[in-house]
Amino acid sequence: MYSDILSAQTLVLYFQSVGIKNIVISPGSRNAPLTLSFTKNPFFKCFSIVDERCAGFFALGMAQQLKEPVAVVCTSGSALLNYYPAVAEAFYSDIPLIVVSADRPSHKIDIGDGQTIRQDNVFERHIGYSANLKQDVEHARNAILNNGDSQETIQKYNTKELETALNIAFKEKAPVHINIPFEEPLYGSVETSKVEITGVKKPIKADPKIENLQELSSIWNTSKRKIILVGVNPPNTVSAEVLEILANDDSVLVFTETTSNLHHPNFFPSVDSIIAPIEKSENSNELFKALQPDLLVTFGGLIVSKKIKAFLRKYQPKSHWHIDSKKAYDTFFCLSNHIKVAPGYFFESILPKNCVLNSQYRSQWNTIKNVYESKRDAYLKQIGFSDFSVFNQVQQSIPKEYQVHLANSSTVRYNQLFPMDASLKVYCNRGTSGIDGSTSTALGGSIYSKAPTLLITGDLSFFYDSNGLWNNYIKSDFRIIIINNSGGGIFRILPGKENTVEFDTFFETTHQHKANHLAKMYGFSYDKAASEKELINCLTEFYETSKNPKILEVCTPRLENNNILLDYFDFIS
Repeated sequence: MYSDILSAQTLVLYFQSVGIKNIVISPGSRNAPLTLSFTKNPFFKCFSIVDERCAGFFALGMAQQLKEPVAVVCTSGSALLNYYPAVAEAFYSDIPLIVVSADRPSHKIDIGDGQTIRQDNVFERHIGYSANLKQDVEHARNAILNNGDSQETIQKYNTKELETALNIAFKEKAPVHINIPFEEPLYGSVETSKVEITGVKKPIKADPKIENLQELSSIWNTSKRKIILVGVNPPNTVSAEVLEILANDDSVLVFTETTSNLHHPNFFPSVDSIIAPIEKSENSNELFKALQPDLLVTFGGLIVSKKIKAFLRKYQPKSHWHIDSKKAYDTFFCLSNHIKVAPGYFFESILPKNCVLNSQYRSQWNTIKNVYESKRDAYLKQIGFSDFSVFNQVQQSIPKEYQVHLANSSTVRYNQLFPMDASLKVYCNRGTSGIDGSTSTALGGSIYSKAPTLLITGDLSFFYDSNGLWNNYIKSDFRIIIINNSGGGIFRILPGKENTVEFDTFFETTHQHKANHLAKMYGFSYDKAASEKELINCLTEFYETSKNPKILEVCTPRLENNNILLDYFDFIS
């Protein structure tokens, strides 16, 4: 069954023709022609999410996992604006989120009509493409103010706009916005579509060649100190053979972050633990110069560590290459080459031409890494129950093969300090680094995951996105661990902390909220730990198979956490 509005038929059938099948719909009336057409077509898998902000991140989580476009559909008015956080995250994380907004007819904009705003081009600064479709003239002829276009002209225009938008979504992995106006009546339906979509193929982007491979090889083979720094990176993007070569090259340091999803015993997974002791050293300048690379090679998304960014901005390499088929950020203000291919393809091309260099670079810093790892173990034995000890305990407890989602702010930064098992697949919304959609993204990411999903989140992130739990698609193997330190704990470790009422209220935003009532409302099993012994006991059963999803809330001492973390860097120094 289809809507009797031709533009709705066109959009739905075009989506089907290119294989976009996951549709996240928020309730409304103006989008009824789309809702009817999507839900009555067995090709599509439709999800109902009431809160549009949550819906946007839910769809983003699915698109992130599937590596294909997922659409969100909403009614007119302010509903559309609630997608903006997810759109911005998709824009900076290269995720093909497709926003479809139903709109009022153009002659009803800015005349005082209800639920009406200026929807065209509303995401202009953070979108791959904005397609503003034209209204049908075949529908509601008596109600429309026609500008003279024929239905044939409108059909041709709308089809071309859809083609352009979806090509960008598929090829550029960018979010796109499709705005489509409908006149009432909105609920009419027909059993046979008048629209026929033919000859459409799913767009495929060919991987370009490396143009200056010989020149790059020469620089690679003459650089005795190379750093490879990897940000947010999907699992399985670089082969084990390539990782082994890089890990055993004495001229290469591979710095990874938790979100990099790259592992090897010879890699350096806790960047801050290398740099913090240098910052505190009396001969810091000498040590930083010893660490300063001749060549910096980066790939993946945004870097979490502020310390590595500060170091590389001050002690810049002679050359900085960023490997990404789409874009290159000049994060360290010294970008010399944007190599527009996939990272795996690049290394498979350049490493066969690799020359073995006589270098002590890796072995020198590997000795330092071994020291801080042993000191970290010693420090954990002498501290009390805190955020620091909890993150260590939690990361050791995660079963193999889990999909792990991290909230932003303190959560992802603490995770950087401890090793993560190589079998785990780790995700975090680092495009904009916001706390606003962590829960919804994890839930969307769990939908098509064969492995169970764990979300590790802070209290503010969890409560901020608690509407993300308001849906019927939460799997029984979904797990949430909330580190509740009664406020925005990260502000206590940033410069400018003051123990004042103003700081507690407006920066740290202290509270006494607990998640037990939300767990009950949304059908989660709930447990709480407020000591190391209680945490160990809770974790022994937390991952076991259950009828309901589970929440474990870990309450840590608000006023002690920051001192324990800051003292850690002093201790390993």
